[in-house]
Amino acid sequence: MKITSAKFVGGVTGTSDLLSNGTPQVAFIGRSNVGKSSVINALTGVKDLARTSSFPGRTQQINIFLINDALYLLDLPGYGYAKMSHVERERLQKLIFWYLFQSPYTPKAVVLIIDAKVGPTEDDLETIKSLEEHGKRIIVAANKIDKIKEAVYEARLAELQAQIGKHIIIPCSAEKKIGIQELIDAVLK
Repeated sequence: MKITSAKFVGGVTGTSDLLSNGTPQVAFIGRSNVGKSSVINALTGVKDLARTSSFPGRTQQINIFLINDALYLLDLPGYGYAKMSHVERERLQKLIFWYLFQSPYTPKAVVLIIDAKVGPTEDDLETIKSLEEHGKRIIVAANKIDKIKEAVYEARLAELQAQIGKHIIIPCSAEKKIGIQELIDAVLK
């Protein structure tokens, strides 16, 4: 499958007509600065569709992108470290938790983006466990795979799979456009 159109349609911090209109949703989550927005830009082929920053905590709401006039990609705020007050960080954590586990919305998949070199953090593993407990379909995108040396590539993927468990892991690089079509296929499936 192919993404032929992508546009930003809004940002939300709670219930919204945008999220309630029946359009299927795929949520992108991960720790701050792991590359969620960069991956969305690589998937859509639109360089600045999702705003990126080297500043952790840039995404402060759920940003909604309409794909092929038929699917929403949701860029959720990052969890974990961010350069903001404890109160703001807690507000974003509550927003993420609300959307994934308390809201009336059910994404058709949740794409958890991890750093391939760092591997899943404790926060990532807790997120996977919570998503499993709530019956969510999980796709793990191991971003920045281009930073892994070729000599240890296969061993690193096996190690990541052992840490993640049964879920699909798609090695990718938003920067080098590696694995992007595989991720598109998984998301649009």
